[in-house]
Amino acid sequence: MTEKRTPTAVDLIAEKWVDTLCELDPDFRIWLGRGGDVSQFADYSPNGHALYDAAVRSTLTALRSADAVDDVDRVTKLDLTGDLELALELSESKWHLRDLNNIASPAQGIRDVFDLMPTDGVDAWETIAAKLGNISAALGGYRQTLAEGIRQGFVPARRQIVEVISQAERNAGPEGFFIDFATNTAPSDLPESLRADLLFAAESARLAYLEFATFLRDELAPASHDHDGVGREDYGLHSRHFLGATVDLDETYEWGLDELGRMRAEQETIAKRIAGGSVADAVAALDNDPTRKIHGTEALQAWMQKLSDNAVRELGKEHFEIAEPMRNLECHIAPTKEGGIYYTGPSDDFSRAGRMWWSVPEGVTEFDTWRETTTVYHEGVPGHHLQVSQAVYNSAQLNTWRRQLAGSSGHAEGWALYAERLMAELGYLDDDGDRFGMLDGQRMRAARVVLDIGVHLGKKRPDGNGIWDADFAYDFMRDNVLMEDEFVRFEVNRYLGWPGQAPSYKIGQRIWEDLRAESQRREGASFSLAAWHKRALDIGGTGLDTLRTAVLGDW
Repeated sequence: MTEKRTPTAVDLIAEKWVDTLCELDPDFRIWLGRGGDVSQFADYSPNGHALYDAAVRSTLTALRSADAVDDVDRVTKLDLTGDLELALELSESKWHLRDLNNIASPAQGIRDVFDLMPTDGVDAWETIAAKLGNISAALGGYRQTLAEGIRQGFVPARRQIVEVISQAERNAGPEGFFIDFATNTAPSDLPESLRADLLFAAESARLAYLEFATFLRDELAPASHDHDGVGREDYGLHSRHFLGATVDLDETYEWGLDELGRMRAEQETIAKRIAGGSVADAVAALDNDPTRKIHGTEALQAWMQKLSDNAVRELGKEHFEIAEPMRNLECHIAPTKEGGIYYTGPSDDFSRAGRMWWSVPEGVTEFDTWRETTTVYHEGVPGHHLQVSQAVYNSAQLNTWRRQLAGSSGHAEGWALYAERLMAELGYLDDDGDRFGMLDGQRMRAARVVLDIGVHLGKKRPDGNGIWDADFAYDFMRDNVLMEDEFVRFEVNRYLGWPGQAPSYKIGQRIWEDLRAESQRREGASFSLAAWHKRALDIGGTGLDTLRTAVLGDW
């Protein structure tokens, strides 16, 4: 830890912005581990969005007039100004009126926040009961915004509506999340009156999602359209949002094709070593190897924790400085069953540890280590956990916004993909199966660059037969991932409804790798990889343009 920084005018503006976000959306208090009332939700209505825009403008005015006194301030001012300006551009595009997709919209966020709420003690469950009871009002405000989108002609594609209807109906089922949460997750020794309140609130939440599904089916779907691509102008805004950088989309599309070819060739080379044949032959050989199988979620959780603990211990000896509070990384089986693995950061005081979550689909009981070893490194150390917890630990220099809320998907996910390649570089993926699994993931990320830009910009298909559409996107993805068809459909639907997010992983990795190479070129023989990692991570989350400026000192 370095000497405590005296807060500057820029720091105070950033801190006030965090406080404002917590007032506008109490879920920020949950994510940050702050005290205060978290039983309410954000106001998802048009009025709530107008209040948010007004707060953005006020903060932007204050920030522009503040003087940066050092490089820490310069990073904060540059990055927060860019974030706020882009927020207003996105608002002017009226994206919030059609903000509905199958993975990252209020339809999911209103439910997902319960995964992070404290569950120890009576007080915690009283808060949960109160928040469950407020879901109806939150979804009601969201419906108002989507209805205003209908009135103004800004609506999501029908494909996303169909997907969310299915999700909402699962939540609304008698065995859905809310009833299960109140019945089976809540401790049995809670006071009977509180258990009754929980069940009543869970039923209210269930019915609210049922009502929401009805609105989507009866009102939003009839007003929607079948055009999945959002076009170059809107896509450019979202690409900037997820990268924190402006890239040449046409050049990036061509680079994605080249990168995909490189990943495919490397994977095919290793497949020959594994099975003497094709990629499919290698997959079959690995899947039939009993030494690479895990049976049951308890064994899966134990395997994740052991691999994670080993990475923390070994990498902390030489390659990274990992402070004691950062060494606690918990691996959990998620309460949801949607599929996927994700990370949630520690609270500001590390009282809630960083956590790696595995959402296991219903009925899945077998897992293959060759597919997931690199995923543990991606989500844990040296991936997301090291990146996020290092910023939290650097509280002496970074204001709350910098260490907890700033950043971009390109910065975070780009680093995590860079971390996968780094682990191969350091010898942790020398096993052909584990390396094959890493390449499978990297190949998928390269395919997403091509697919996402191709669909949303209406580019010519790589096979030369017309332009990109959803049907070709499904086939293209099936050809480039080793996943079940249900996963492929979910992923492609995600790309179609969340423009610019999926490519940010691989493009972010490209920018991280280019930045390391440029730093090494400039520093020559004095370059230290460990020191470079620390310098870059100590900056905290930023957009990738800001990261480059800060790391290279090109002010």
